[in-house]
Amino acid sequence: MIPGVGALTQDTLWCFSQVKGTIEIGATEADIISTVEFNHTGELLATGDKGGRVVIFQREQESKNQVHRRGEYNVYSTFQSHEPEFDYLKSLEIEEKINKIRWLPQQNAAYFLLSTNDKTVKLWKVSERDKRPEGYNLKDEEGRLRDPATITTLRVPVLRPMDLMVEATPRRVFANAHTYHINSISVNSDYETYMSADDLRINLWNFEITNQSFNIVDIKPANMEELTEVITAAEFHPHHCNSFVYSSSKGTIRLCDMRASALCDRHSKFFEEPEDPSNRSFFSEIISSISDVKFSHSGRYIMTRDYLTVKVWDLNMENRPIETYQVHDYLRSKLCSLYENDCIFDKFECVWNGSDSVIMTGSYNNFFRMFDRNTKRDVTLEASRENSKPRAILKPRKVCVGGKRRKDEISVDSLDFSKKILHTAWHPSENIIAVAATNNLYIFQDKVN
Repeated sequence: MIPGVGALTQDTLWCFSQVKGTIEIGATEADIISTVEFNHTGELLATGDKGGRVVIFQREQESKNQVHRRGEYNVYSTFQSHEPEFDYLKSLEIEEKINKIRWLPQQNAAYFLLSTNDKTVKLWKVSERDKRPEGYNLKDEEGRLRDPATITTLRVPVLRPMDLMVEATPRRVFANAHTYHINSISVNSDYETYMSADDLRINLWNFEITNQSFNIVDIKPANMEELTEVITAAEFHPHHCNSFVYSSSKGTIRLCDMRASALCDRHSKFFEEPEDPSNRSFFSEIISSISDVKFSHSGRYIMTRDYLTVKVWDLNMENRPIETYQVHDYLRSKLCSLYENDCIFDKFECVWNGSDSVIMTGSYNNFFRMFDRNTKRDVTLEASRENSKPRAILKPRKVCVGGKRRKDEISVDSLDFSKKILHTAWHPSENIIAVAATNNLYIFQDKVN
């Protein structure tokens, strides 16, 4: 177990640390956060939004005199990653919304990250500059070219200190490879390649080559009327660069091995839970669609999120999950109205903590859920500005389904379905979590005794 990442026992108290973003009333559609991701050290935290912007927060160094106060995250860099475009062939607008961000491990002083909208993946370099060269021979101080006839002496340029500047520059643009919307990107453990997945195809890219990619999965039928499922998420194995998984709208997961063949249309393992006929309903297919799939850090397990549950699968057991956690089972009776207001199609993500012992995923009413795999305890917490005082301890929330409501419970009928936690992230080695609630980013941490 990683030090500092304990189990979610009753002793783990989560407390409020920070909230970023304006109050919901003044928020525009473009401000809605669409992805959240810590880098490999947890020192940086990136968010992408529907307006195509990426905001990177950096953790401040902890102060010596306040030992218990851990460093806060403050804005480090903000840049426009994607712009709205128009596909003239299909007469379609391409949104600028950032679907996913993935960090690359840091190799030098600069940071690199991938960001994608529906069609185009970009590799960004984020670097610091605190010196600038002065004394050019061919340019004046304003940067204009000088007349060579006026240059009579040679000067040695010098580096002068300047105010720290953080620059984000696009190093690669990987475009024109997807007919459908990109839902996932995943960096391979060889750090030379990555994959991008859309509804029907998965492409493998080399970081150095932008004008071609290898199509490694293609589930598009010759006749589109025969289409029965789409790809919903895909991820590389954390240690084996030849393995990856992808999930489908039918609730199945396929593990593929790129050593077997260039086109991974034949999976090496197929994970599916047999359906209980007594539970079959009109909504069965919709709610069994998997919205997220994640390998555990150890690489031994896969976690999947569908509409009502989170499941953990052992790579060595294909016929059923080893663990199933009910996220919001009280919504089973509400599926009709959730279908009518389109909430049933919401795509919730799920994350592991650093030691794979706790799982976190979101729900409605700005609730998010944590499940401890060892103690089998679970807790519902809320991201709200009401209890956003520094170090305020989060009170567990309870939803009552029928009968008499206790004082501290909330009725299932009064849940706000417009407030939903779709995107969350967990620090790789500490109990610090980031939760995106509409246009606000909440950061919580466990209470340090």
